[in-house]
Amino acid sequence: MQAITTHKAPPAIGPYSQAVLKNNTLFVSGQLGLEPTSEILPESFIEQAKRVFANLKAILEAADMSFSQVVKVTIFLADMNDFPQLNELYSQFFSVPYPARETVQAAKLPKDAKIEISLIAMK
Repeated sequence: MQAITTHKAPPAIGPYSQAVLKNNTLFVSGQLGLEPTSEILPESFIEQAKRVFANLKAILEAADMSFSQVVKVTIFLADMNDFPQLNELYSQFFSVPYPARETVQAAKLPKDAKIEISLIAMK
């Protein structure tokens, strides 16, 4: 198992890796809307979501991968009312055939974030 890290995404806020690569499969830990050098979350859902996707992209690139190799996405929302905005942004990063996905509302996310996304990609 190889840890994948990049300074273009925020460091882990606990005892885990940004991502790990094993047998050509990349497991990316949940990403929040944190800036790589700061723990300040933007106020709006869409700004947090854009930052999450930027963080995911940076981690994928650190593993020499892209969104086209993602096979599974897990999304946690603080408010399911943000689901339509999420889908609009999501469609800018993924295309047919879309990865498998679930989206759930969480009672509370780390740092009081509005969104957290983890994913699995395969080389």
